[in-house]
Amino acid sequence: MISYVRRIFILSLLIFSTQSFAAGDAVRGAVIGETCLGCHGVTSYTNVYPTYKVPKLGGQHEAYIAAALKAYRSGERKHKTMHAQASKMTDQDIADITAYLVGIK
Repeated sequence: MISYVRRIFILSLLIFSTQSFAAGDAVRGAVIGETCLGCHGVTSYTNVYPTYKVPKLGGQHEAYIAAALKAYRSGERKHKTMHAQASKMTDQDIADITAYLVGIK
């Protein structure tokens, strides 16, 4: 028999799941974030310069994607291409793209 506290804990995990309750509009995010998959949707893709492995974003945590995009937008995170992409994004754009990306595999 599952204890009362454990039931509450499991229920709270289900209720506050980021997958289920992303703040943005995933449909709009799919449209405006389509270019993201040009690099981030390619398995084992590596940038030419600076050379590094491009991370896959599908299924990432919502908070991570949103924080990263905001940091690129502000210039806190350094990457010229990502800054150019994110610098034009509004908070709603970021929320929508994030909602889309957390829902794909």
